[in-house]
Amino acid sequence: MKINSRYVGTKFREHRVVVNWRDTMNYAAAVDDNNPRYFDDEQQRGIIAPPMFSVAATWQIVENLGKYIETADFPLEVLTTAVHSSEFLEFHAPIKPGDELTIHGIVAAILPHRAGTFIVFKFAAIDQQGQPVFTEYFGGILRGVECVDGGVGAEALPGIPKAPETSSNDWEQLISIDALRAHLYDGCADIHFPIHTSQKFARKVGLPGILLQGTATLAFAVRELVNRNANGDPGSLLALGCRFTGMVFPGTDIRVQLLSCVENDSHADLFFRVLDDKGEVVIKGGYARVQK
Repeated sequence: MKINSRYVGTKFREHRVVVNWRDTMNYAAAVDDNNPRYFDDEQQRGIIAPPMFSVAATWQIVENLGKYIETADFPLEVLTTAVHSSEFLEFHAPIKPGDELTIHGIVAAILPHRAGTFIVFKFAAIDQQGQPVFTEYFGGILRGVECVDGGVGAEALPGIPKAPETSSNDWEQLISIDALRAHLYDGCADIHFPIHTSQKFARKVGLPGILLQGTATLAFAVRELVNRNANGDPGSLLALGCRFTGMVFPGTDIRVQLLSCVENDSHADLFFRVLDDKGEVVIKGGYARVQK
């Protein structure tokens, strides 16, 4: 299969999401994040959604790209080869229950990759007042799909500060991923794909068993980053990015490691990674920007 970068700039049909408090609480519960900002609905300022709830808001588009993409000749068959390989989120304002989000999407980049083609979808969410809430760059590898030209869009992708050459290994947290975690995340986040819940399907496509969702692994890391480096305030998280480089299996452990923290006048740059129970890196190039 082949793809041409002329599809960069192709838009998606807009998607609307009405944010419900049960959904935001369920997302936090899916990764055992009992931060009061997500659950204490008696506080005067109200509750907010976990930052990673953003990926649940856009999943309906990702899951049904053929229904949302606004061009008749896009080669939809290449999407069957896609693997979620990278994630970058910019947070402009916390998501709150009651928000009515309108999400606009676009094909932001199509680039050659050693494993096929790297494709990036950009989603921008605004609230009912037209104010920006979050921007997501969802990166995927189209395995075995040839990009027939030099690619377009690299310059439009967000830049991440370079990590220090030496790491200070500020902290490490061991997290046990219980056997039902992928099913809990599937139901609570409303993010469905059968490799995460059907052992039969997972083995059919060549996997040894069901996998924990990559965004769930990232959400566990965000839980630790917010509680340890943002004084428990998820609203201070400004940006988040990573590459997914390995598989996490339910019934195993992961280790979230903060490699270094670079303090700036207005914010801190956090560089992290996640390891599986064998010491293999499953989240690489992790980056978070936290407002002071």
